[in-house]
This record gives sequence, C-alpha cells and structure tokens, in this order.
Amino acid sequence: MRPFWNMFDTTIITMACLRFISGFIELTAAVLILFGNDVKKALFINSLLALIGPLVMLASISIGLFSIADQLSYGKFVFIGLGVAFIFIGIYK
Repeated sequence: MRPFWNMFDTTIITMACLRFISGFIELTAAVLILFGNDVKKALFINSLLALIGPLVMLASISIGLFSIADQLSYGKFVFIGLGVAFIFIGIYK
C-alpha cells in the first residue's frame, strides 16, 4: 500500500497546504475578533485578511501555472493573466 502523501502530485499538495494555512489564518482571525470584542480591532484584523487572501490566491495560481507551463501556449497565459487581473479589479474597484 502506498503512503497517503505519495498518492498526490507535489504541486497539488503545495496548493492544498496554502489553502489550509489560509483557512487557519481566517479561523484564527475570527477568534481574535471575538475575543478582542472591539470594532476598531476587528476592522484592523479584517484589513490584514484583505491582504492575505489575494496573496494566497496569487501564490496558488503561480504554483499551478508553473507546474503546467510547458503545456500552455502564450495565448492561454495571456487569457489567464487577464482573468486574474479582472478578479483584482473587481475586488478593489
């Protein structure tokens, strides 16, 4: 029987670990907000989370794209880049 971790590609494991870490940070922030019991502290924590989320998304996308870069044409890279740009424009504007 193969060990559990050997069933998955290392890229998939890395991307999943990033998401687990991001989720843990989100849950920790929720607990901090509850225990802080102050609106100013809650807004500060939420502003930090607004930075972490997009960074995790970019890191995860970058890892995935690096893994399949040899299978994609330049045109597909342009479309992926535009899609990521539209996501950020939609979030921040």
